[in-house]
Amino acid sequence: MKRLFDLILSLLLLLFFIPSLFFIWIVQSVNTNSNGFFLQKRIGQYGKKFVILKFRTIHPKTSKISRFSAVLRKYKIDELPQLFNVLIGQMSFVGPRPDIPGYYDLLEGENRKILELKPGLTSEASLLFFNEERILANIENPLEYNDNVIFPQKVALNLKYYNERGFFVDLCLIFKTISFLFTKR
Repeated sequence: MKRLFDLILSLLLLLFFIPSLFFIWIVQSVNTNSNGFFLQKRIGQYGKKFVILKFRTIHPKTSKISRFSAVLRKYKIDELPQLFNVLIGQMSFVGPRPDIPGYYDLLEGENRKILELKPGLTSEASLLFFNEERILANIENPLEYNDNVIFPQKVALNLKYYNERGFFVDLCLIFKTISFLFTKR
């Protein structure tokens, strides 16, 4: 049922947003003087790598972020192309956010259960760390803080989701995310 829900909702949302996605892609292609999409390998279900799709928001040569790009990042609009990842079955609407290699793929013991889940667009962990970039920007050693504080908390929340997951839980997280996007700035 989860896959059918993901398939239908992603298709409907893509049909609705396709003009906006095309417009943003053109703007970001100009803003970043490159292809307006950012592709990156991430760890997916069962530890398999896949390529995540986002709008490019950082200029690849200057590392600058335009005002428009900043708005895309602030409201997570840069992640809308991931609807394609959901449509083709690499991601789900709800599940652990896919991480770069070197984190989820190295989990051990019970924590490896997280890899049984399809990565998602939203989760309790992604809501808790919605402003992760801003948090890490204020830390003296951001990599160490991420590895020792943030990542373990994400693992704990994602393991909790693993143990409690279900269609109603997913619907609640989707509505919580929509509410969160309209109330957080």
